Amino acid sequence: MGWFEDRGGLAGSVAVVTGGAGGIGGAVTTDLAANGVRLAVVDIDKDAIETLQAALDEQGAEAIVQHGDARDPDVLAALFAAVDERWGRVDTLVNVVGGTFRAPFVETSPNGWNALLRMNLMHVLHACSLAVPRMQAGGRGGSIINLTTIEAHRAAPGFAVYSAAKAAVEQFGRTLAVELAPDRIRVNNVAPDYTPTPNMAKMSGGDGAYSTEAGVRIGIPMGRAGEVTDVSGCVVFLASGLSTYVTGSTLHPDGGTYASSGWLNWPDIGFSNHAPAHVVATLGATGAEPPAAGEG
Repeated sequence: MGWFEDRGGLAGSVAVVTGGAGGIGGAVTTDLAANGVRLAVVDIDKDAIETLQAALDEQGAEAIVQHGDARDPDVLAALFAAVDERWGRVDTLVNVVGGTFRAPFVETSPNGWNALLRMNLMHVLHACSLAVPRMQAGGRGGSIINLTTIEAHRAAPGFAVYSAAKAAVEQFGRTLAVELAPDRIRVNNVAPDYTPTPNMAKMSGGDGAYSTEAGVRIGIPMGRAGEVTDVSGCVVFLASGLSTYVTGSTLHPDGGTYASSGWLNWPDIGFSNHAPAHVVATLGATGAEPPAAGEG
């Protein structure tokens, strides 16, 4: 057994992953499986579920893979019941499910607000309410990891309710971390920025600037877009014994965009928190709107 396997202590543990089949969720699931974790996964994407099942079978992983909507409390209850029957323990919970649409707040409606809260907040509460008593009963501690976004930490025009819901997840996690600390149950968040996935491509809004090399160099200090394994690596760390003294915290696999907070790396100029004079002059001459560097 190597150093990481020994210190990580993941082999034989059980993780429940909501939204764990495609994109970031798929990377989280397969990376946990690669470290010997037994998985219980639910996802609404039937094709992604079938692909994941084949990948886990190839890995020889022990897994329960279910097609269903994690926003439905009954679906979550059925998943945890299946875990009880098969393994009788829960060590890790990873909440990946999330999504949004772009619109000015005044053009949205209560139905839209409810949909965003259900997609990004309510299922986290339901999943935690099911996982925590099981972790407490096991007496081994545990790890809860919520996937949020950089937009929980900065203004997000066009995504007001989404960013509010993600910020609520983070504050919920911080408070829950304190409540559960005596039980050695840790609660942390992972807040990525631009990490291209098929689902992100379906989202409306944006001008595609981050699909260009120049746009990525300007908008992301590290000069590249995120990869799903940048995020899943953080989840593996937080699930493992390497993070047994980390709780109530947020990891930011974002290439430095949260740290830069508006500072862009303009070609031939370097970092600036405003548009260079020659760009402003060009806009003034044409009356054009400034280009967006991209979205988190």
